[in-house]
Amino acid sequence: MRPPIKPIPPRASQYGIDPALVKTRVCELPGMTSVLLKELFPDLPEVIYPGEGGVAAVRQATEEALQKIDMSKIKPEHSVNILASHHGFTLLGGEPYAEMLKTIKDVIEARTGCKDIRLRAGVGLRFRETEEYIKRYGLDKHFNGKAIGVAPIDQGIPIETEVGTLYGIKRIYDADWIVHAHNSDVREVHFHRQVDRAVKPFGMSYARIETRSTYHQNLGPRAANFTARAIFDSPFVQKKFAFASFLTMAPNGIIGVDADTDLYALNDRVTELGCRYYGKMMSLFGEIDECIAALDFPCPVVYVFSAGVIYANFAGANTDLYDLELPLPAYTWYTEAFYGKGGKPLLPDIPAMNPAIKMCVHNYAWTGYPSAFFSEHIPTVVVGQEQADLFNRDPQNLTYMKHALVAETTEAA
Repeated sequence: MRPPIKPIPPRASQYGIDPALVKTRVCELPGMTSVLLKELFPDLPEVIYPGEGGVAAVRQATEEALQKIDMSKIKPEHSVNILASHHGFTLLGGEPYAEMLKTIKDVIEARTGCKDIRLRAGVGLRFRETEEYIKRYGLDKHFNGKAIGVAPIDQGIPIETEVGTLYGIKRIYDADWIVHAHNSDVREVHFHRQVDRAVKPFGMSYARIETRSTYHQNLGPRAANFTARAIFDSPFVQKKFAFASFLTMAPNGIIGVDADTDLYALNDRVTELGCRYYGKMMSLFGEIDECIAALDFPCPVVYVFSAGVIYANFAGANTDLYDLELPLPAYTWYTEAFYGKGGKPLLPDIPAMNPAIKMCVHNYAWTGYPSAFFSEHIPTVVVGQEQADLFNRDPQNLTYMKHALVAETTEAA
């Protein structure tokens, strides 16, 4: 059998248990194996990372992508905010995304003479998360102390759009120019449904909580995508937008870097990549008839990866997340709202969580995202009392352990 692919090591974070408490990884259990995605789908693209070139390949790809970008409007006396999002730092260990951010800064400085280049790294519900990444990857030093994490509860700024006043985060937009530095990983396709994926951060990582809540809870999947587009299309944002630079992803790794001054042209390419490569993985996961899912990665429960697909999407793999005729996936916050107090759907056409997942072994995953819906509907065993206690202390997961059991060891789970 092929040896299993090891996940990255546990990481020190206020959102997870002490790495020393992670005694065993699931891949170390007897009989574990792995399958290479290129063997399953030979038409998957070649990747630059992971690879022999390491993160240097990402730097080279970023430099090449930026060669076609006209930066003449950025003057030496101007200021530039490079905008990042927390999810990029969970892709393949985070180093590739950090390297792209560093390279963008270096290229702008070299080509324009601009020295006032800052990093603004947005988050979701873990308000201090990007502060940890900034230190871990040396971004504070690389940006000469001008790298900060921003959260949706930070001071806002009103943005007049075609649908009315929406709210961004003030420190996102406190420069002459902004650079949208993101990735094409589909990740929360259960929310965005691959609609305007490249534009989404303008209504999420870069938005105040009043506006981003519209996305998750007021309008639900598909309909809410217009809020990000409305913000990006606003005169306020358009006069600041310089260009976008994306890590382009496939389930088997990083394909390259794509950059453009036309975000919608880039969005079209991102959409094509997501449908072409990730649709196959979603379909494959949907063919699994029964399994035990294991979580063993330093990120929140819903975001633990396998073959480029997060646990939240596997939990909904019994439905076609790319079928826009399907109103609701099996999991979104909007879907949760259609469940009654007894844990049953209020309407007969609300899809159930993937019945193929017979149970979940929660070996190692973080807090900071409301995950009780998963432990309520999928039998879950959490490894270690310390990890159970951490979830009991998390305001977003106060009932997670109400539905889960605790095992002393990975082997026992």
